[in-house]
Amino acid sequence: MSFVKIWIHLVFSTKNRSPWLKKEFRHDVYKHIAENCKEKEIFLQAINGYTDHVHCLISLGKDQNIAKITQLIKGESSFWINKNTLVDEQFSWQDDYFAVSVSESQVETVISYIKNQEIHHSKKSFDDEVNEFMTKYGWQIIKG
Repeated sequence: MSFVKIWIHLVFSTKNRSPWLKKEFRHDVYKHIAENCKEKEIFLQAINGYTDHVHCLISLGKDQNIAKITQLIKGESSFWINKNTLVDEQFSWQDDYFAVSVSESQVETVISYIKNQEIHHSKKSFDDEVNEFMTKYGWQIIKG
C-alpha cells in the first residue's frame, strides 16, 4: 500500500481578478467546491478566499497532480456558478494559478491564514498578496 502526504497551498483568481465572489454567496461556492472535492477524492483541508480569489490547502493523493486537481476544481465550480447564475456575466477563473508545497510543521499556520482571508484582505489587497508571494518564492512574471 502506498502512503503519500504532500500538502499544497493552491491559489487561483477570477478572470481578470473581477470581484465576482460576493459575500452573499461566496461561502456557498466554497461549500460546493468542498463537496465536489470529496466526490472526486481530492483531500481538501481548508478553503476560503475573497471577492476575486480562492485559497485551498490540499493533500495530494498518490495518483493526483496539481494541474489535474486545479482543472477539476476550477472547471466544475465555474460550471456550477454559471448554472446557478450567481453572477450577471459569464463567470470564469483565470487560467493561471499558483501552488506551493507546505511542510507538515506549517499546516496549521496555513489553515489559519486561509481561514482569515476576509480580515487579511481588509488590510492588504490581492495584488499586494500576489507580489508578496512572488517575492517570497522567487517567481517572476515573464511578459512575452
